[in-house]
Amino acid sequence: MPVIRFVREGRDVTCYPGENLREVALREGVEIYGLKGKLGNCGGCGQCITCFVAVEEPVTGAATLTPRTAVEERKLLKRPENWRLACQALVQHSVIVVTRPQVALQDGDRRLAEAHQQLLPEGPTSWPVVEAPAEPEEGEATTTTTDEGLP
Repeated sequence: MPVIRFVREGRDVTCYPGENLREVALREGVEIYGLKGKLGNCGGCGQCITCFVAVEEPVTGAATLTPRTAVEERKLLKRPENWRLACQALVQHSVIVVTRPQVALQDGDRRLAEAHQQLLPEGPTSWPVVEAPAEPEEGEATTTTTDEGLP
């Protein structure tokens, strides 16, 4: 699975390819919002721009996230090129992320260098295959239930 390395938090979390960066961060307890975003955010619609993150591309050259959306192009017009809205970015490959890039990262240069030195595992590039439940064999009794859960 791709790994998202959150530099500020000092954590690596795994996700499936194509998962939304904001949803993964929230699921894993990574704080992506500053005070303004905690008080009110758009819930992932790309309208409030409180979930922006800085993406540190690895040297491999592979696109780690999906390209910027039209919403991001408009909302992040005067922001650095490596800033993304977490709610609009889908994780494709392992990536290094700095949350709340507008806030200075204590010992930032050193922490970023360390994050780049540690190898990011690539992981699988697809979702696991879930097998469908087996059909009941002929002659097996099946029970149907009502809306109330009674047979």
